[in-house]
Amino acid sequence: MHIAFAASECVPFSKTGGLADVIGALPPALASLGFKVTVFLPRYRQTKLDNPQTVIPSITVPFDDRYRFCSLLDGGVRSGVQFYFIEYPPYFDREGLYGTPLGDYHDNAERFALFCRAVLEAAKIVGTPDLFHCHDWQTALIPILLKTLYHDDPAFSRTPCILTIHNLGYQGLFPPEILPLLMLPWDLFTMSKLEFYGKVNFLKGAISMADFITTVSKKYSQEIQTAEYGFGLEGVLRARGSTISGILNAVDYVSWNPQADQYVAAPYSADDLIGKAVCKADLLKEFGLAQDTQVPVVGIVSRFAAQKGFDLIQQVADRLALEDLIMVVLGSGDRAYEEMFRRLNKQYPQKFALKIAYDNALAHKIEAGSDMFLMPSHYEPCGLNQIYSMRYGTIPVVRATGGLDDTVEQFDPRTLKGTGFKFREYSGETMLETLRVAIKVYRGDQKAWQALMRNGMAQAYSWTNSAREYAKVYERVRQMKAAT
Repeated sequence: MHIAFAASECVPFSKTGGLADVIGALPPALASLGFKVTVFLPRYRQTKLDNPQTVIPSITVPFDDRYRFCSLLDGGVRSGVQFYFIEYPPYFDREGLYGTPLGDYHDNAERFALFCRAVLEAAKIVGTPDLFHCHDWQTALIPILLKTLYHDDPAFSRTPCILTIHNLGYQGLFPPEILPLLMLPWDLFTMSKLEFYGKVNFLKGAISMADFITTVSKKYSQEIQTAEYGFGLEGVLRARGSTISGILNAVDYVSWNPQADQYVAAPYSADDLIGKAVCKADLLKEFGLAQDTQVPVVGIVSRFAAQKGFDLIQQVADRLALEDLIMVVLGSGDRAYEEMFRRLNKQYPQKFALKIAYDNALAHKIEAGSDMFLMPSHYEPCGLNQIYSMRYGTIPVVRATGGLDDTVEQFDPRTLKGTGFKFREYSGETMLETLRVAIKVYRGDQKAWQALMRNGMAQAYSWTNSAREYAKVYERVRQMKAAT
């Protein structure tokens, strides 16, 4: 079976979040199962390609004002996966993928509409797939186009489309006048299709028209069908409930492996934890902190966004500073949270260490050198850092939502079972109390703490297992399409 992925980012070519990790890892896992896999991506300024060849010099994409002409580049085969890149410098040769610190690019609808149209046109030339697999709002027009403008195209008459929702909080909302500009019919602007409170909602349209929908954890597939987590689309999702499935994201244990991590100060394993203390000392030195390895270190590596629960830290920040801990923070994003961490770092320099950046090497050092990893998310479709943390013997302290709830088992000091600490109530007070419980175990019972570390290090969330689940969905969707 030939699967064509369309996505807006993918490691090692481009990245803003976990979507890039998934697109970098799932296609090779599918290829190892015998699938033919093609991945289509935009060619951004940050995309580095070795001697790319132009496969299609000109793809015509109609807009209401004028035609745009883009090209298709051959990005080569990696781990059994063929990569192609849509090149159109006026739209993609920019500093950011989706916007600047001041906000999204004003023409994102046009940018990703061009990408989607170009993917369909390119696929007819380089090889029509048996199934399209699209991801988030940036590729949401593909299932919409397949059901509308391309409905009578014989190339795609039997080609189903799966949509994976990585984060429902980002939907692709645009003013209604975008429809004629993108050469889309006005009959799409209805409540049952793309209309959403007077705006055009790309993701809503894809949810309505995709043949099947997946999310990145089982719990998240259930949560998004509720008013609390549905972002206004819960009714649309409930209507598609029989064709929604949650498949947990996995991680790349080649890159994230404390026994062979090129970025950390010393290797270690569940059988020999000595190297973790070396990594902790190295992390403290990296941030210019006092070399007291007895104080528990709590790591954070994240986008600074409301979704991630940083308002809970804000609620109890000054009380956190009085606790027996050091918090090491890496990330960037909303200015309000950047300023909050800057203030805490300035006020409590030996309690709150901070680097505002995207720094992959430092992220590895934090995972290896921390004792705990805090993820107090308001919602979390899957989350990867809690899985990385467990493999590194770094204990996750998380809010029980989405993939965090699916992957972290509450520790029971009586039975020594479990992999971390969870809280459910969304409040700074509850988060603080949960951290105190974790610190108490860390301080009071090293035998229990090491059992907890080893429990986490024994967990295996491999892409092979997740790829097999996707394979079942692909086969189910093909059978559904054949029956229509």
